[in-house]
Amino acid sequence: MSRLSAGPVTLFLCGDVMPGRGVDQVLPHPGDPSLREAYVRDARTYVQAAEAVNGRIGRPVRFSWPWGVARRVLAETAPEARVINLETGITRSAEFAPNKGVHYRMSPGNVRCVTAGRPDVCVLANNHVLDFGHRGLEDTLAALSGAGLHWAGAGRDVGESRQPAIVPAKRGGRVVVFAGGVPSSGIPANWAAGVERPGIHVLPDLSEATATAFLEQVRAVKQPGDIVIASLHWGTNWGYHVSDDEIGFAHRLLDGDVDVVHGHSSHHPRPIEMYRDKLVLYGCGDFIDDYEGIAGHEEYRDDLRLLYFPSVEPDTGSLLGLRMVPVQARRMRLHPVAGPDAEWLHSVLARISRPFGAGVGLEPGGTLVLRRD
Repeated sequence: MSRLSAGPVTLFLCGDVMPGRGVDQVLPHPGDPSLREAYVRDARTYVQAAEAVNGRIGRPVRFSWPWGVARRVLAETAPEARVINLETGITRSAEFAPNKGVHYRMSPGNVRCVTAGRPDVCVLANNHVLDFGHRGLEDTLAALSGAGLHWAGAGRDVGESRQPAIVPAKRGGRVVVFAGGVPSSGIPANWAAGVERPGIHVLPDLSEATATAFLEQVRAVKQPGDIVIASLHWGTNWGYHVSDDEIGFAHRLLDGDVDVVHGHSSHHPRPIEMYRDKLVLYGCGDFIDDYEGIAGHEEYRDDLRLLYFPSVEPDTGSLLGLRMVPVQARRMRLHPVAGPDAEWLHSVLARISRPFGAGVGLEPGGTLVLRRD
């Protein structure tokens, strides 16, 4: 595909979008609330916990409710591609995956909650999309297809699970999203797609051999002017430490034909890195979920989330700029953030990203920006 004119491409990236469990229960068509967690057996318990912290949630809410102010920010920024990590099954299946302590399920009748954010790509290579078995995954793929949504990182067989999602860019060229999940994020080994088995694209490790195989898939698809995103579900839930394996893997991908590494799984933002003028987001944190009433790990301020807007030069993959808009989850909805909350998020992100050559600044109004150290 020929490009019409040179110019940066602005992307929207975020972390975990989890409209299952408690969020599903406040939407117009809630599914079965049954859970098999150690202490919670009814998803409505998470609604009650959120209300106890931040006030009543009138039910049912609109499909767009969980996105809150994020929809306005997205409309104002007008990114050319919107990429989310969709971390829930969209199914009525009661086939709870064994040996898992937490299961996320959203009713197919509520799929319009996903479409309300107008994602171009839903990344499915994560540790919750098969919470309700192969049937649950197949239901999820059918629901997304029926809603006109594209995905990467999962499929009805291994070939489909490794296929990228491709978004045409306005100026020509494409945004190409490859997705993979790493066992460190809690993905069971038997969730890997097979020759005739539905599943996700599981990266067995973060070795040089795995990076080489990933890049071979990229080279088979990438065309001049394309921007390639590697969207990776990896790492633990809490903490700012980035392992040497994660750093090495990200660098190998960027030394190859990948332009942006989009990491997720942690419940809060992790460091940002500038590597050879390319962007690594080691963890984008949570985005939409039902966590606000859950106690523990308060020092990480899980209620604060970020919309990431990198601008990338298509010919080189170089990062030209990065804006990050903070929001706060209250009553299972995203609200604007400014003042002390934005300052807190800025101070943490600046501190943890400095060793990676990324400076973070705070603009009036609360927007965070990348500054090269």
